[in-house]
Amino acid sequence: MIVIPAIDIRDGKCVRLLQGDFERTTVYSDDPVDMAKKWQEKGAARIHLVDLDGSRTGRPQNRAVIERIAREIDVPLQVGGGIRDIKTVRDYIEMGVGYCIVGTVALKDRDFVIEACQRFNDSIILGIDAHDGKISVEGWTERTILTPLEIAQSYEGCGLAAIVYTDIARDGMETGVNIEATKELAESVTIPIIASGGVSGIDDIQKLIDVEKSGIIGVITGKALYEGTLTLEEAVTMTRMTGR
Repeated sequence: MIVIPAIDIRDGKCVRLLQGDFERTTVYSDDPVDMAKKWQEKGAARIHLVDLDGSRTGRPQNRAVIERIAREIDVPLQVGGGIRDIKTVRDYIEMGVGYCIVGTVALKDRDFVIEACQRFNDSIILGIDAHDGKISVEGWTERTILTPLEIAQSYEGCGLAAIVYTDIARDGMETGVNIEATKELAESVTIPIIASGGVSGIDDIQKLIDVEKSGIIGVITGKALYEGTLTLEEAVTMTRMTGR
């Protein structure tokens, strides 16, 4: 299992939101590129980037920043936010991004997601963001009646690299990962799962390692790293000690 630091970008800055609420934003750095370099130096095997502005407008808004990060960082990047057409996927892959995360569009344009998986083999990740067991879209501003399991199972066999499963209620709150829901989803599909939302410290990393065999390949963490309740070095060492 890998630990993936998160860099959320809004107006060109590195920020964190509480429960996806754009009205509750904390700026942690004016330069996301420097932050990416920091996490790489501390042992990150992959970095998670989200174009928050793009997630609301439906098209990339912080591409220049992401392109700079791709040029200066050696570890794979997974990028989400406003990716809703083949051209955007191609542009990101060509600039050096390893994985593109599709979310909202997966509910509205299945043909695009399938085409993206076929054209960019093992480079497409499905982002499933849920609140009270129901999927939210459009930068978490709209709720649906669909469950994470329904959408995940509908994309079985399509060639997804992974699914990022985020519990919105826990995101940025440091209240602990929703282990039960994440494990249940992982056991219900063959697509690898990346946990997200609620990491509060090293205990959450251990709890995920304990259920890793269910199909969980990674965990995204943001606020815990920025607030210092978790150190990336400690988390990376723990995952390596498991020998997995």
